[in-house]
Amino acid sequence: MSSGFFQRKSPLSQLKDQFFGNPEQSLKTAYEAASKIKTIENHYFSGYRVPIESLQNDRLQAEVLENLEILQAGVDQFNSSSSASGKLGSNHLEKLIFAEGILANYNQSGSPAALVPLSEPPASGSSLSTNQVVDVPSSTAPISPPRARTQQPRNVSNPVNNFLNTGSVGKTFDKIKNDFNPKSEQEVVNEFRRSRAITKVAVRLLALLIVIPILTQQVSKHFVIAPIVQEYRGDTPVSLDELNSEWREEALMELNAYEEELKMEHMFKGVPPIAPEVLEEKVQEEANEIATTYHRKNINSISNVFADFVGLFAFALVLLIRRRDIETLKSFVDNIIYGLSDSAKAFAIILFTDMFVGFHSPHGWEVLLESMANHLGVAANHSAISLFIATVPVVMDTIVKYWIFRYLSQMSASTVATLKEMDD
Repeated sequence: MSSGFFQRKSPLSQLKDQFFGNPEQSLKTAYEAASKIKTIENHYFSGYRVPIESLQNDRLQAEVLENLEILQAGVDQFNSSSSASGKLGSNHLEKLIFAEGILANYNQSGSPAALVPLSEPPASGSSLSTNQVVDVPSSTAPISPPRARTQQPRNVSNPVNNFLNTGSVGKTFDKIKNDFNPKSEQEVVNEFRRSRAITKVAVRLLALLIVIPILTQQVSKHFVIAPIVQEYRGDTPVSLDELNSEWREEALMELNAYEEELKMEHMFKGVPPIAPEVLEEKVQEEANEIATTYHRKNINSISNVFADFVGLFAFALVLLIRRRDIETLKSFVDNIIYGLSDSAKAFAIILFTDMFVGFHSPHGWEVLLESMANHLGVAANHSAISLFIATVPVVMDTIVKYWIFRYLSQMSASTVATLKEMDD
């Protein structure tokens, strides 16, 4: 696939680009505006959507609105260009997906109305009054760039516009307008094409992040690391001193249980007691088998340590190679999360918090940490586990509550209300 939109342009296409704009340049402008918005989100709002409707910083609000206008204008100009249809290069497709993801984040169905200036944004340091913006009802159509119009007096509102832009009347009017739009069918096709591309990229990256580390860990463990450890350790069974405290106790309990079973078997059958020499010989055979078993467990635990590092390296390598797809995956996950109803969001939050920071979570953390210690072949330190359970879930619970108070209440106040009702 070529890196540009097409290999050669006809003279007619070149003339069209001069009058109506180059689609590649439009996409570049939209991508730069989307990057500026994303930078503001990461710097001021921890990567979340900028709450334009309730933002108190006038300068920041004006900057976001200005870049949002540039982004919408660039995307509209790009979509209206027939030369860009179906001829995207890989680099341009990634830019288009990123720009559309940022734009969709500020024009989602069911979200508060976006704020679009009637005129150019004010200079830095000036304030935005309520008469300088107009509420555009949320709909499936993208945010339209502002057009030249007669500005209403500063303190006079238009009741007709207010009536048409509010409630079901405004939505019905927008639906009729979109149905009569001659480009509506092409816009739906383009939107579906972009949505399908985002889904493919996100699912592929998610599968790579799960399959490749696990497959690398298993293959390296069984075919590379384990044979090397086996060769280094040899076939000599381990002694009790080489085992950790838990394994030593388990081995002694198994040996004592075997000896007691031999004695009990002869007692129930009513035969004379087993001779001490025979008993000692059978116990010795069982001890050798137990030593061989724990020798394999020791080799397996050592192999797990090195194989886990190889799996983590493979995970980091996938992230490094596919770093351009991370933003697409984030946009895909955000669309799924924002698409949930308020009840579903509240249910997911309650399920997550009860599982990891709730009343019954210490038992799960204890099992998880003990299993991890057994996987690595080390003795589980119950004092350290108790300290971990007493601190980490508490910190996580505090972070979740702060996130709900600071960010979720701004993004979806109805979800917070539903969450409180479900908790009560």
